[in-house]
Amino acid sequence: MQLSSFFKMLLYLCTLLLFFKLKVSVGNASCKIMGEPKYPLLFKDGDVTIGALFPVHSIETAPSFEFTQKPQLLSCSSVNLRDFRLAQILIFAIEEINRSESLLPKLSLGYKIYDTCSSKLSSMSATMALMNSFEFAGRDKCNGQTSVHAIIGETESSATVILTRTTGPFKIPVISHAASCECLSSRKEYPSFFRTISSDYHQGLQIVGVEGWTTSKSLITPKTLNVLRGSLGFAMRKIYIEGFAEYVLKPFWDTAFPCIPNQRNDSWVILNCSRYQDLLVLKNYIEDVPEHRFSINVYNAVYAVAHALHSLFKCKEQEGCEKDLLTQPQQVVDALKKVNFTVKMGDRVWFDSTGATLAQYEVVNWQQNSDGSVNFKKVGYYDASLPPDQRFVLNIKEILWAGGNLKKPRSVCSESCPPGTRKAAQKGRPICCYDCIPCADGEISNDTDSNNCKQCQGEYWSNADKNKCVQKSVEFLSFTEVMGIVLVFFSLFGAGLTVLVAILFYSKKDTPIVKANNSELSFLLLFSLTLCFLCSLTFIGQPTQWSCMLRHTAFGITFVLCISCVLGKTLLVLMAFKATLPGSNIMKWFGPVQQRLSVLAFTFIQVLICVLWLSISPPFPHKNMKYYEEKIILECSLGSTIGFWAILGYIGLLAALCFILAFLARTLPDNFNEAKFITFSMLIFCAVWITFIPAYVSSPGKFTVAVEIFAILSSSISLLLCIFAPKCYIILLKPEQNTKQYMLGKTTSKFY
Repeated sequence: MQLSSFFKMLLYLCTLLLFFKLKVSVGNASCKIMGEPKYPLLFKDGDVTIGALFPVHSIETAPSFEFTQKPQLLSCSSVNLRDFRLAQILIFAIEEINRSESLLPKLSLGYKIYDTCSSKLSSMSATMALMNSFEFAGRDKCNGQTSVHAIIGETESSATVILTRTTGPFKIPVISHAASCECLSSRKEYPSFFRTISSDYHQGLQIVGVEGWTTSKSLITPKTLNVLRGSLGFAMRKIYIEGFAEYVLKPFWDTAFPCIPNQRNDSWVILNCSRYQDLLVLKNYIEDVPEHRFSINVYNAVYAVAHALHSLFKCKEQEGCEKDLLTQPQQVVDALKKVNFTVKMGDRVWFDSTGATLAQYEVVNWQQNSDGSVNFKKVGYYDASLPPDQRFVLNIKEILWAGGNLKKPRSVCSESCPPGTRKAAQKGRPICCYDCIPCADGEISNDTDSNNCKQCQGEYWSNADKNKCVQKSVEFLSFTEVMGIVLVFFSLFGAGLTVLVAILFYSKKDTPIVKANNSELSFLLLFSLTLCFLCSLTFIGQPTQWSCMLRHTAFGITFVLCISCVLGKTLLVLMAFKATLPGSNIMKWFGPVQQRLSVLAFTFIQVLICVLWLSISPPFPHKNMKYYEEKIILECSLGSTIGFWAILGYIGLLAALCFILAFLARTLPDNFNEAKFITFSMLIFCAVWITFIPAYVSSPGKFTVAVEIFAILSSSISLLLCIFAPKCYIILLKPEQNTKQYMLGKTTSKFY
């Protein structure tokens, strides 16, 4: 029993010693690469490194796996020109950023570009190489930092799925330039995946071919051409990147290509220089550069990573970046979700909730040239950033249809919709079945079978046939229309009548009825009334800068001059009655000089208001396109409404004061008490302008001007008739009453 316990204790101690030995061995272990490291095709050291995977070659040759010797590295052949250009555009974009003083200042970007050889095996090997580093074997321990901050690639969706699933647990962001599979939109499965291309979801919504085959040169064969000629399909946009063609001609080979003699002497490059020989053939070839459609996607991807790093490293233009900050892959992912910038070509780059950019495609048409070559001609576009009714545009006239026909194939269900109408699909029926709906007012369609009507912009409106935008008619109160002619007639008639009254008064200036109540004020009143009638002419005709300023200021000043004269005459009646009281010497305080000064003072205030109005915010001609959709109202904008209503308010104040004083003086004893007529004239004057306000505000277009002219003429004629008609009646028809005795009330007859 004791012996058995002894053996158990011994076994326990041996086990403890074994675990302790293993712990010491693991603790002192260093990171080692098992097997030969996989080196990048192109690389450059930097403070921060971006990884990339491109199938620069399209054929992979696998080594022998007989397990009798150490396997050799995979070899690749047959250059894939498109993806080699993508590798070049990545380097070009990185060099641009490194030269920039505003983006990642004083922080250099490096790159590691691996060739996947269009093989899943090479792609997996390159992915593992990117997540590790072929340089860490000499270190004692792994530092816990990823060797790249982001990976750009792959080209194929299936390869991108493998790449993203491999890097997913490590949260390294992957940005694809060409993987458009809708399956990659799941943020639950691919939380660190982004792409600078939209998903196939948008292409599936349309009725034309997808970008995967519509621009594929491999399909251009005599057999397929007969079938596909005239096809329509989506394609990535061809965008000219300034400076790239020049870069791939010389600077790339001088600075970035690792196998130019006397340029680099890295031992692994020299040993493996044979892998670059087939690329050297492309050194002076750039004819294909303008034709590549994915270059802008790689360019945008590089800049997206740069902007994300710019925020992570807290970069400032003058101070540079905080290079020593340790960043985790998840931080880069979070920063990429927030990027929003515009590149030099005008593209706005940001990622939506699925990690994709907005859908932007060209619609291309397969067209065969006279020499037998095929041209992918742009005939429209799809842009998801535009409003829904403007996203899809197709230029029917540029399309070469199947069989080489220039005419669009005729629908077998519905007749073509003529210009002026749009197509509306019939619910539940094939797409070739539709109704022709007339365009709404203000919209046109100038093509047959238009899907949408276009809105006429600005100063244009649709014609009767809704197939052309024409200039909107311009409306203003002119001298040639009936209403303008009538108003001009009454304006000139009023002015002429006032002049005749002035001539009559001048011929009878020595008679008592003219001398009564200051003949000087009477002539000044007649002069101001003439100006009131004539100022209405400034409201007629096409508004100009000068006419707009003149019409309201002339109206305001002449009317104040007119009311000031009437107010002076009213005050004169009151003062004259007070002067008849015993011991009163009031007339010496309101003699002719004081009367002139009062008129001048009242008028000067209005002049001051007008000067302030014109100085601060004067009236100006304005095209009003809000009141009527189909025509433009050319009117004078008030500029400052306060100035306009200040002028009217001041006129109203003087008129109200004049009315009150005249009303108080109406019962004063006199055979010819002028206050009665002034009271009546002011009553009409105030009634006209009180009713003018709602009529002015509610009248549309040129009728607003007509209402204002009518108010001017009505109030002017009321003053002329009420004040001067009784005097003219006595002068012309009752000359026997035009005596001093009658005016003083010393005769038995009276004039009422």
